Amino acid sequence: MTRASRARRLATGAVYGGGGVGLAGAALVTLLRQEARAARRTVQSHRTQADPPTGNGRYGRGPGTPIVLAVLGDSSAVGLGVERAAETPGVFVASALAELAERPVRLAKFAVSGATSSRLDAQVDVALAEHPDVAVIMIGANDVTSRTRPAVSVAHLADAVRRLREAGSEVVVGTCPDLGTIRPIRQPLRLMARRWSRNLAAAQTIAVVAAGGRTVSLGSVLGPAFASDRTMFSSDEFHPSAAGYAAAAAVLLPSVADSLGVWPAALDRGLRLRRNTVRPIAQAAAKAAGRTGTEVQPTAVRGSETGPRGPWARLRRRAPTEITVADPDQVPTEPVVS
Repeated sequence: MTRASRARRLATGAVYGGGGVGLAGAALVTLLRQEARAARRTVQSHRTQADPPTGNGRYGRGPGTPIVLAVLGDSSAVGLGVERAAETPGVFVASALAELAERPVRLAKFAVSGATSSRLDAQVDVALAEHPDVAVIMIGANDVTSRTRPAVSVAHLADAVRRLREAGSEVVVGTCPDLGTIRPIRQPLRLMARRWSRNLAAAQTIAVVAAGGRTVSLGSVLGPAFASDRTMFSSDEFHPSAAGYAAAAAVLLPSVADSLGVWPAALDRGLRLRRNTVRPIAQAAAKAAGRTGTEVQPTAVRGSETGPRGPWARLRRRAPTEITVADPDQVPTEPVVS
C-alpha cells in the first residue's frame, strides 16, 4: 500500500467515521510500547525546564488594527525546551509577521504541553473568544507516542480546523514531525516512529485541506539537520532548541503570511511551480510528508475543486525565511485578555 492510499484511508476513516488502520502486529506493538515508555522516561529525566512564558501580547508598531494570531497544539507550539518567550515559535512568527504586514500582531497562545489532538477542542473553545485572523496549529507527536488511533487523531484535528474556518479564521497546520530522528527513541521503535509520523502527517494534510485549511510539512525540519546537529535540540534531546524552533517558524511563516495576503509576491518570483504541483489531495499529501516546508492548500482545476481521484490540491515549496530572535525587551509580559 502506498503512503497516498494509506493516508487516504486514514483520513477517510476520520471524515466518515471509519476505523483506523493497524500498522503492526500485537507482539511488535507490545515491544514498541515498552520502548516508548523507556524513551519517555529518558526525556523526562533530562527535562529540567518548565514551559517558557507565553509571550502573549502585541508585536510591531505599525498602524492599523492588530492581526490576531492564535497558536494551538502541543509542546512544540508552546516552545518547551527553551527558557525565553522570544525563542518560541509563536513569538518568532508574530514578530516576523508584523514586519511583513506592516501592522501590529497580537499573539494569543493556547497550546498545552503534552496535548494530543483530542485536546484541540478545548483550545479552540478559548481561541475563538479572541476572534483570530489566523491560527497556527502544531500537533501530532504525542498522538504517535501515545499510539492514538490515527483516524481518531485526524478527526479531532479536522474538527478543530473546521470550527476555526467557520469562524472566519485562516488556519495553517504544521503537520506531525518526523520522530525517527529523536535520539532517546531506539530501534526498532525509531523506524516505526518515522513511518507512523509520516503516515499521520499525510493523513493530517488530507483532512485539513478538506476542512478548508492549509498544511506545512515539518517532517524534515525535525529531520536531517536535527539528526546531525545537536544544537537543534534542547537538553532533553526531544524538544527543539531556539535554533530548532526558528527553523520551524521559518517554514511556517510564508504560509501564514500568504493566507492573510501579506506575503510579498517578489519573494515567490524564483519559485518553480511545475505542472505536477497540482495533484489529487492524497498524492499531494504523500509527497509533502517527506519534504521540508511543503505547503498544501485547496485549489481548483478548470473551475472544479474535485477531480476523478478526489479534491485537487496545490503544493508549494518556498525557501525558508530568515528568522531572528526577537528582542527580549520587546516581548510582552501581559496575558491576553478577552
